[in-house]
Amino acid sequence: MNNRLFLVLALAIAVAVFVICRWFAIDYLFFAGYQILLYVVLATAWNILGGYTGYVNFGTAAFFAMGAYSSVALIKFFSGVALPIPLLMVAGGLVSGFVGLGMGYLTLRLRGVFFSIATLALAVVVQTLITNWDYVGGSRGAYTVRPMVAPIVGSYMQYLFLLMLSLAVAAIATARAIEHSELGYGFATIRDDEAAAEASGVPTLRLKLIATTLTGMFMGMAGAPYPYYVTYLDPASGFNLAFAVNSIAMPLIGGTTTWAGPLIGALLLGSVQQIATVSTVLGTHPEVNLLIVGLLLIAFVVAAPNGIVGFFQARLRQSRAA
Repeated sequence: MNNRLFLVLALAIAVAVFVICRWFAIDYLFFAGYQILLYVVLATAWNILGGYTGYVNFGTAAFFAMGAYSSVALIKFFSGVALPIPLLMVAGGLVSGFVGLGMGYLTLRLRGVFFSIATLALAVVVQTLITNWDYVGGSRGAYTVRPMVAPIVGSYMQYLFLLMLSLAVAAIATARAIEHSELGYGFATIRDDEAAAEASGVPTLRLKLIATTLTGMFMGMAGAPYPYYVTYLDPASGFNLAFAVNSIAMPLIGGTTTWAGPLIGALLLGSVQQIATVSTVLGTHPEVNLLIVGLLLIAFVVAAPNGIVGFFQARLRQSRAA
């Protein structure tokens, strides 16, 4: 299936999902669906650098929060005027993409655990700066007022859901296009043996800069609508540990070597977390979501170390060999 046909099919599925959710007319479906789609974008974005290229990134919360706080800064700059969210998403993507490019230039000469520690340090530095930046609310946070009526669909929650659904389709289509391109093959050579790739003439630094920029851009775009989703944003919610943990766990559970892995992992793990959230027993304990992530991650590391996609690919190869 070529990329154009895949994109058309993905858009058709996205439209069908939106129509089905509207048909049920349950607001919580859009609220929970937005969160699951947000994780689809974050997991897919993380996988471009962490899965395709093999550089584990612990800075997801930083890129996400930069997208969210860029929206807060623009809204405040225009005196609280409700700016078009697609415009905010572009701005958030540019800010986080530029920071991703800068981070890549400064840290991608580091490898392995040293790079991962550097991305974790980035998250700490960004959180400290935003906590002490009074213009965007600082440690006390900032409120965002949603408009009464949203474009296209009327309901603002449905509008946010539609935007995140479109971004998820764009992120998945981009990941799939990368996977089946020369860029993806270059990423794979870095993941498999970076020293050998450099010796063979592969421009590893340039490819890694592309990976960090794309990862940061999609994470920032995912964060830009978040102030309108929660209506109150503070450093604790913007730099929520769940974003960093889920963005890593979901590709690992689904499989990191294909575009489908993060999608499967995000849909599975995100749905389980939403069910746990509304459960009358588990919903009273917010930390149960991280416990679910930990238990599922341990189970899949033991039973399917290459993720769900890798597990079925191995079974398929065995059946063909038999």
